[in-house]
Amino acid sequence: MCNLYSSMKGSAEVRSAARAMREGLFNLAPMPGIFPDYPAPIVRTGADGVRELAMGRWGMPSPQFALKNRNSDSGITNIRNVASPHWRPWLGVEHRCLVPFTSFSENEALPDGSHPPVWFALAEDRPLAFFAGLRTQWTSIRKVKEGETTNELFGFLTTEPNAEVGAIHPKAMPVILTTPDELETWMMAPWSIAMELQRPLPDGALQVVARGSRQDPPAEPTAAQASLF
Repeated sequence: MCNLYSSMKGSAEVRSAARAMREGLFNLAPMPGIFPDYPAPIVRTGADGVRELAMGRWGMPSPQFALKNRNSDSGITNIRNVASPHWRPWLGVEHRCLVPFTSFSENEALPDGSHPPVWFALAEDRPLAFFAGLRTQWTSIRKVKEGETTNELFGFLTTEPNAEVGAIHPKAMPVILTTPDELETWMMAPWSIAMELQRPLPDGALQVVARGSRQDPPAEPTAAQASLF
């Protein structure tokens, strides 16, 4: 279960990759450690049909049975069983979103009983990619001290792991979209087509870029990038 990821790219790069025509009124600073219920950027389709960059809280509404004897709901970050009636209202294009990231972590079980994070990315320089996400506007009590609030919420799909993630976390990995066609399919296609994207990346598509930190450190520039400074 991915409950910690990094998003280090600026709004211009995210908007360009996701073909977002509108930017929210915020500065998108680097986020080396995004935890559940933290605010984070998403790309969504606005009420007027225009794709836009926005901020949301990480964690979709929990099903009612999970809230029994609880007075708050911090949300569900990872979504696996999309056949569940709980997720059915949010599978349409109006509730799909793209979650930009540069790396994500899974906890590794070590012989000493510790579970440090291991960070994965598409390459050592941590290029931009996106999780396949769902989002909604929701009124609930996220934290008791906040009381009832209305928030933009999001979570992202998971699937069986590929070889790299499975070596650390054999149960699941996030659904990752890497090509323009995949992004457009997720944001525009009927669910019968978009659902086919819930599959692991091919073996060899990810690599370990950091270990043992609760935040992914900024990547060192590659030789090509360094030549620009």
